[in-house]
Amino acid sequence: MIRFLDPMWLLALIPVLALAGAYAARHLLRRFRRDTALPFSNLELLRTLVPRGLGWRRHVAAGLFLAGLFSLVTALARPSVEVEEPLERATIILAVDVSLSMQADDVTPTRIEAAQEAAKQFVQELPTSYNLGLVSFAKSANVLVSPGKDRAAVTDAIDALELAEATATGEAVFTSLDAIKAVPGAGAEGPPPARIVLLSDGYRTYGRAIEDAAAAAVEANVPVTTIAFGTDAGMVDIAGQLQRVPVDRQALAELAETTGGFFYEAASAAELTQVYQDMGSSIGHKRVPKEVSQWFAGAALLLGLGAGALSLLWTSRLP
Repeated sequence: MIRFLDPMWLLALIPVLALAGAYAARHLLRRFRRDTALPFSNLELLRTLVPRGLGWRRHVAAGLFLAGLFSLVTALARPSVEVEEPLERATIILAVDVSLSMQADDVTPTRIEAAQEAAKQFVQELPTSYNLGLVSFAKSANVLVSPGKDRAAVTDAIDALELAEATATGEAVFTSLDAIKAVPGAGAEGPPPARIVLLSDGYRTYGRAIEDAAAAAVEANVPVTTIAFGTDAGMVDIAGQLQRVPVDRQALAELAETTGGFFYEAASAAELTQVYQDMGSSIGHKRVPKEVSQWFAGAALLLGLGAGALSLLWTSRLP
């Protein structure tokens, strides 16, 4: 079905139709005058005096000319047809721990800065066709960037992360799953293939249990890859007191194992690529208008050339 992107130009068809009407009216008037003229008794003499006319051919050039004008106006109205365009639905959610323990400097320069650097490197390595979202979590989990193709928004949000109290690891997984569910279906069946990449130093101190989050991820068929930042010797100054903040490797490893993801203690570009190499893809489709004005403009040109050529051939003049 043809749709016009600039339909106001179709008003220009009015003078074209008026011109066609004037041509038809003039032709009918000439026939009327001929039919009502005085009869000429000597037909043989008339044939010798008046050369044979063009007959139906005299209307061909005019018809092509008017058709060319019609096609040109249609081109100006920017006709389009709807086509299906592939839409990549594969989705990754980066969940970054922003609890106060992440300010420990047992990882150079600090745990949070190392996590930010790894996250930004991952953003650069991720294929641009994939949807990418960002979740931060401390006492609660928040979607900072909804899944989409805007890599700059994710990078800017990673740079702007701020630390807060508590660690709600389970809530991070639940919030990430909710963000994945919000990815448009785009005509494809079922949820998109998705992964959660969780960067943390481990110990949950608030919110729903990690075991419950793992069960929800398994039910949604969303593996969770966990990356641990820090060492057992980590220390942070909280309210003027130094506190030990060891890494809960066991909890992070079990979360990854239960959901079918990977567990890492150090992140590198090579390791992170495994997260999306096993993802596959899910192609949905969206219907978008594809402009076909050039076809109508080309037809107008051909019709105009045809009208001119036939007019020169039969009457030695342009229409």
